[in-house]
Amino acid sequence: MRASWRNTTHDWTGTVDVEHLAHVRGRPGVFAPGGVRHLVLEVLAYAADEAESRGGGRCAVVLHPDGSVEVSDDGRGTDTRLDEHGRPVQKPVMATKDLRFFDHPEARTLPDGHPRRGMSVVAALSAWLVHTNRRLDGSWSRRYEHGVPVTGLDPLPADGTTGTVVRFLPREGLPPLGPLTAGDLAWPHLAVEVDDRRG
Repeated sequence: MRASWRNTTHDWTGTVDVEHLAHVRGRPGVFAPGGVRHLVLEVLAYAADEAESRGGGRCAVVLHPDGSVEVSDDGRGTDTRLDEHGRPVQKPVMATKDLRFFDHPEARTLPDGHPRRGMSVVAALSAWLVHTNRRLDGSWSRRYEHGVPVTGLDPLPADGTTGTVVRFLPREGLPPLGPLTAGDLAWPHLAVEVDDRRG
């Protein structure tokens, strides 16, 4: 059944592309030019896509004291479907390449002027990442380490909201994130707030 699902942004037939993740991890200067700031923009790009499709949206960026970054939006949540056994399958945005951008870096650039490559770049270049996904038909959370999922889709109780929360700890050695304001993250259709808790 999954093989019949139409691929638009990611390949539904796979869950983890180990070679792809290793390729990204081996070239941090290529896939995260400018360091952590570029990773934040990669996450925001998905929130901006969702906001554009809905005619507007909101996003919050929290910079935590432990160095992790949390990006939350009020969209519909990451596409999640049921397989032939009734089990939820989430679009593999974190651990497989984005079919629109990864092999076509000339197609689109982010506000920092560097190519957009996709969310898997963020996951691969993070020590850990937690993706919380809230949809009208269910909510789940999954943890990744260096891009590889280390938990299943853990169900969450509904809280009346939809959207995604991506919290990640960039791996050591990347250029750190300096001062950041909402103006640095301006995007059409997307209202962005920044909460810097780093002290």
